[in-house]
Amino acid sequence: MKGPHAFPFGLLALALLGGCATTSPETRRTLDEAHAELLAIRTDPAVRLSAEKDLARAEESLGRAERFSSYLGSEEDVLHYAYLSRRYGQIAREHGAQRQAAERVAQLEKERDRLQLALSEARLLNAEQQGQWLEEQLLGQAATETERGLVMTLGDVLFDSGQVELRSAATRTVLQVARFLRLNQRRVVRIEGYTDTQGDDRLNLELSRGRAQSVRDMLVDLGVDGKRIQVAGYGEAYPVAENASNQGRARNRRVEIVFSDEEGKLGAGR
Repeated sequence: MKGPHAFPFGLLALALLGGCATTSPETRRTLDEAHAELLAIRTDPAVRLSAEKDLARAEESLGRAERFSSYLGSEEDVLHYAYLSRRYGQIAREHGAQRQAAERVAQLEKERDRLQLALSEARLLNAEQQGQWLEEQLLGQAATETERGLVMTLGDVLFDSGQVELRSAATRTVLQVARFLRLNQRRVVRIEGYTDTQGDDRLNLELSRGRAQSVRDMLVDLGVDGKRIQVAGYGEAYPVAENASNQGRARNRRVEIVFSDEEGKLGAGR
């Protein structure tokens, strides 16, 4: 429109624009809170390193909210983009926290590896002393010197009746043997199984060998080279007590671990 009426219409348009640019105190407060949160997030090193894209989205959304608050935008638009900014900021902070947690885990793993290395070095330094101590334990408590060499006896109570699997109660004893063999790499052992005279001869022979094999398998699981372990089953042969009583039969149901000397020389088998 031309002429003297054009100017009033221009004023009306400016007035309308000015009206759209007005934001309520509540909306302004929401914008200020979003600014403060974004500023706090920007100062978090973990966020800057791990959530750069989320941080950029938060800044872009807040910029749009500010632009809508300045011209041609409704308060609904302003609040929407302010919300998006704060949400992207929360996501960025969560990603930053995840990064920090991962770094803590990595640091703990490094510390664990360092401690394990130090422990291994200490074990190497004290291997000889530990070996002597374990040998004294074996000699003094659980093993006996015989013409066949040093012999440790595992009683029948370490197995369920008629079964070859070791009970959990045997773990401590077998672990002690494994530690001794790992510290004395030249020594070898022969594991011998025995039964009483109850039951079938052939089944008893299989049972005696199966029990000896179970002890061998546990030693291997504990880090002993299987090539250093011989296995033999003798069934009812070589009793250490008479089989007429329950007590005598219990003594005959056993596994014996025969140790070589320090040079690895093992006595002859039965």
